[in-house]
Amino acid sequence: MRASPEDRAPAGLIWGLQRRLLVLLFLPLGLVGLVSVFFHYQGAGTAALQQDQQLLRLVPLLADSVVVTQPRDAPRPIDIDADPGLALLLAPPVEEFLKAREGYAGYGVMDANGRLLLGERWLPTVLPTTGDAEFLSVVEGGITYRVVAQRNDTAAGELIVMLADGSDARQHWLDTVLLRVLLPNLLLMLVAAVAVTWAVSRALRPLIDLKEAVERRSPRDLSPIDAQAAPAEVRPLVSSLNRLFSLVNDQTESQRRFVADAAHQLRTPLAGLQAQVEAWAQATRSMGANELLSLRVDQVLRLRDATRRTSQLANQLLALSRADSIGIDTQPMEQVDLQELCENILALYLDAAAERQMDLGLEAAPAQTRGHTWLLRELLINLVDNAVKYTPPGGRITLRCGQDESLEPPQAWIEVEDDGPGIAAAERQRVLERFYRLPGTVAEGNGLGLAIAEEIARAHRTQLRLSEGAARRGLRVRVAFEAVRAPAGAVRESFEG
Repeated sequence: MRASPEDRAPAGLIWGLQRRLLVLLFLPLGLVGLVSVFFHYQGAGTAALQQDQQLLRLVPLLADSVVVTQPRDAPRPIDIDADPGLALLLAPPVEEFLKAREGYAGYGVMDANGRLLLGERWLPTVLPTTGDAEFLSVVEGGITYRVVAQRNDTAAGELIVMLADGSDARQHWLDTVLLRVLLPNLLLMLVAAVAVTWAVSRALRPLIDLKEAVERRSPRDLSPIDAQAAPAEVRPLVSSLNRLFSLVNDQTESQRRFVADAAHQLRTPLAGLQAQVEAWAQATRSMGANELLSLRVDQVLRLRDATRRTSQLANQLLALSRADSIGIDTQPMEQVDLQELCENILALYLDAAAERQMDLGLEAAPAQTRGHTWLLRELLINLVDNAVKYTPPGGRITLRCGQDESLEPPQAWIEVEDDGPGIAAAERQRVLERFYRLPGTVAEGNGLGLAIAEEIARAHRTQLRLSEGAARRGLRVRVAFEAVRAPAGAVRESFEG
């Protein structure tokens, strides 16, 4: 049975890190090994050069060691195998050299024609034509010898003297490198591979546990993960996940609350519309298909008002949903001219103000901020609509905007002030809640205007500030934003119905 991609993920993660760690470990070890081989070879070359120089120094001493046979009472010669008339009385340096390399050194003495007189028979015949020394390599018994041959004048005449050394470092450097460099490094790499495999598996266990814990969660479980239980290197990831869980949880709760509120608020006007239409349908059962149904004026007006309320409620719920879903960091912002925005909104409510004989005025100074134009327009519409709806006929409403350069950073602001009944200080926080209406309120409404404005303000990292109007009457609602340029002079326009 094949493993699923989810089952292979932890193993793939571990082996991916293992491969990277092994490569990062083996590359330095390999470079160290190559450098060691290079320096060992350089050292072997230096030792061989010193060996050649030593052989060159010993060859003349070996030539001086050749003596003609002496009487019986003379010192006993070492070797008089080839020619009873010759013998060797080795000089101390030559004797010490041969003893130190016993089994790996040899010598030979030949006449001018290459006939061996003294020494090892396996030595090759070398006939130097000049007095310069000649070097060559000879393999004997599995040993590579470095041999020097030189023509010298001795007590027995002109002879060819040869000295062989089987401890040439250049001949044995490969074995030395294998034993001292390559083999230890290979063992080290093998141990490192086993250690890294075990260490990575142990080190990644908390991360795999975290992954499995997240996979086992229910889609509805958005509780935070315990960051203290995770390794220090993973805690930033856990903190980011917790922030994401919190955002998703808030959005889910907002959607749930929105659906519940919408269903509750739409139920009443829709039920009224349905009841009215059902009553009319009941009245038509005894009527013919071509007969006309007469309606009273008050019935038509009630139907119109119910339709308007339902339409307004649907629009407000849609605006509230958009305000909930918007994020100041997730949507591109633009420069907004608050003075132009106020002038446009003012024009929308001139007829409504004139119908109720209200003084709708504008006191505007140039003000610029950065934000979402369509959201700020919705905010201002809700504030002005509330003021027009709750201010009694003949009242006064003033729409203002401006910029305050004395603050740091400078602030641009918009403000709606009316001289209506106002809101008590104890109720100003509650009226920002969705669907909350002040007790005893007569004007029609859904309790969403200020809640929508507050959500939009939050999306722009600010909030509504509610206070009393002029002469301690009415309500003043102000929203301040971060400004982007200095204002010019103020203008006052007044429109009265």
